[in-house]
Amino acid sequence: MKINDLQLFFEKNKVLWTSHCLQRMGERDIKRADVKNCILNGEIIEDYPDDFPNPSCLIFGATSENKILHVVAGTDGDYLYIITAYYPSKNKFEQDMKTRRK
Repeated sequence: MKINDLQLFFEKNKVLWTSHCLQRMGERDIKRADVKNCILNGEIIEDYPDDFPNPSCLIFGATSENKILHVVAGTDGDYLYIITAYYPSKNKFEQDMKTRRK
């Protein structure tokens, strides 16, 4: 999966938000604009090619206020599905917030 391909879905307005994602975003005070900013300016840090029902990935980026954000998104080739978004924890990620702790 390539970040440029995912960014094109926003340009084509072919983005679907899962109900799980919208619920979690509300709980975490994350706006759709923050998720969009993360994907348009971020990078893929983990790839999940065998995810069901579609391949997905973890994207590292930031909100418009420059707060680090992670977004899990997948695609069926026709749409980009936003699965969840969260602020990464230093308990689960290294200082770079890109590498999972072992």
